[in-house]
Amino acid sequence: MSEVAATMCGITGIFDTRDRRGINRDLLARMNDAQHHRGPDETGLHLEPGVGLGHKRLSIIDLSTGQQPLCNEDGSVVVVFNGEIYNFQTLVPELEALGHVFHTRSDTEVIVHAWEAWGEACVNRFRGMFAFALWDRNQDTLFLARDRLGVKPLFYALLPDGQLLFGSELKALMAHPGLERSIDPCAVEDYFALGYVAEPRTIFTSARKLPPAHTLCVRRGQPFPEPREYWDVRFTLNNRMSEVEAREELMTRLRESVRLRMIAEVPLGAFLSGGVDSSAVVALMAGLSAGPVNTCSIAFSDPAFNEAHFAQQVADRYQTRHFVDTVDSDDFDLIDTLAWLYDEPYADSSAIPTYRVCQLARRHVTVALSGDGGDESFGGYRRYRLHLMEERLRARLPLGLRRPLFGLLGRLYPKADWAPRLLRAKTTFQALARDATQAYFHSVSILRDTMRQQLFSADFRAQLGGYDALEVFRRHAARVDSDEPLALIQYLDLKTYLVGDINTKVDRASMAHALEVREPLMDHELVEWLATLPSDMKVRGQEGKFIFKKAMEPSLPNDVLYRPKMGFAVPLARWFRGPLRQRVREALTGERLADTGWFDAAYLRHLVDAHESGRRDYSAPIWTVLMFEAFLRRQQAT
Repeated sequence: MSEVAATMCGITGIFDTRDRRGINRDLLARMNDAQHHRGPDETGLHLEPGVGLGHKRLSIIDLSTGQQPLCNEDGSVVVVFNGEIYNFQTLVPELEALGHVFHTRSDTEVIVHAWEAWGEACVNRFRGMFAFALWDRNQDTLFLARDRLGVKPLFYALLPDGQLLFGSELKALMAHPGLERSIDPCAVEDYFALGYVAEPRTIFTSARKLPPAHTLCVRRGQPFPEPREYWDVRFTLNNRMSEVEAREELMTRLRESVRLRMIAEVPLGAFLSGGVDSSAVVALMAGLSAGPVNTCSIAFSDPAFNEAHFAQQVADRYQTRHFVDTVDSDDFDLIDTLAWLYDEPYADSSAIPTYRVCQLARRHVTVALSGDGGDESFGGYRRYRLHLMEERLRARLPLGLRRPLFGLLGRLYPKADWAPRLLRAKTTFQALARDATQAYFHSVSILRDTMRQQLFSADFRAQLGGYDALEVFRRHAARVDSDEPLALIQYLDLKTYLVGDINTKVDRASMAHALEVREPLMDHELVEWLATLPSDMKVRGQEGKFIFKKAMEPSLPNDVLYRPKMGFAVPLARWFRGPLRQRVREALTGERLADTGWFDAAYLRHLVDAHESGRRDYSAPIWTVLMFEAFLRRQQAT
């Protein structure tokens, strides 16, 4: 058993928490089929009194014997699993020594035997990305688990009649007629602040996301439990190794993480954007591969958004088998597709090129490695450097003085969207009037506090009952061990943006094309180790990802490593003044939003008019409202 097995797929199920009432096979099949795109290769169902498990499989390894649901020897333990256990080969002999007998080469079977050996603590032994549901008949228990960094999704809902539903996507739960679909006002507030609905909420009051690094152990006939956390990252910053030692150890850890993710029985490749993270992953893959690496890039017809020549430099250097698709600058016909794909409102417009690069990759490979997670762990975002500059200013005056002084200046100073951020004094004054958590929340919000106040109607604000999306950040900030400014915001991003935005985007876009994406920079052991390094190894002066770039200098061109970060952007501002102008006006001023009673019609008209005229760039808020309207339209159609 020398190989890591993997199944990218969709899981779903129904569990009767009160009794052993029969499960409707046709209903379970409909829930399972709602996720057909996640696993088009095989379908599996398991039914017994009070339990139904469903699985959609995309075969990656152990193509012949890895079918699910998968049982132990006597059929008393059954699992459905989405993801990969990368340390499969080290766990198998350990479990065999305890008397467990393996009948497949699938890492899915490791979960079954690990549960028998270690119970709920089995998740502590797994290194990988996963969401699984395990039924233990002898203990009358259903056990749900999600990986540490939330790479793989898992939704659940407890119905009034005691049935527990779960699935990889919300659409699996929505296929059940018993799921109540009333929209959670707090989730709407979260969405318009952050661009996604943050864990553990979903857009519906009746459903929840299982948070990353949590399990849910439900025993029939007992009170319904709260999810239990089994892991967290601690920013100790106490690693005293030298810069040279850190570079060497980082390269060792990166190679191991990439190597673990290169094992597959199907065509494998990598995304290559031309940025630092994906370029580093490709360079490492090339060093570990006997043949040329398959790489996939998206080029944009608009040169302002095009990074393809940087990707080509890396492809040429490592003689990869390089595939490029050009996305037209007016590639906006995916709006309704995205509303279907994400189930909830989701406002990151880079979902469009992400969808396209997954579409391209799937024509050539079944597994692709990505560079996601690098910015969070290495300190790569530009906003990190700006926050640290503001923190130095905040440290010079107590909050009691800053809040009234800079709050007043922030209100009086004119807005200057056109200027670089450091020259937008209004934004800086507003940030200086806040504490660190509040300031960082303010900096990442799509619609900031005053905009949300104007966007929402008085009736909707009353429904919120004083709730503010800032509470999402406050909840996580209270758990940070370190008072170091960079550690705080890295932790916040690992708990919010990485999970709710990045991982959600990549999971849905890749699974829409039955493509598995692996994430070497999100290996939890790597993330833990990086959290021990002092912050000046991540951000030094105006340079982010300092130690990462230094470590990769022998392997990548300087103009790839040290050029300004571009991001995976699309020309929203131009779309909304040009080809999408009419759609935007109809969506924002039409009946669908008005009928909710949640929005201020005059403010929506202001957004459209001010943007169309060129007086303001409201492209991000408009896209956020547009995707919410597309979500409502999708709901009305189903």
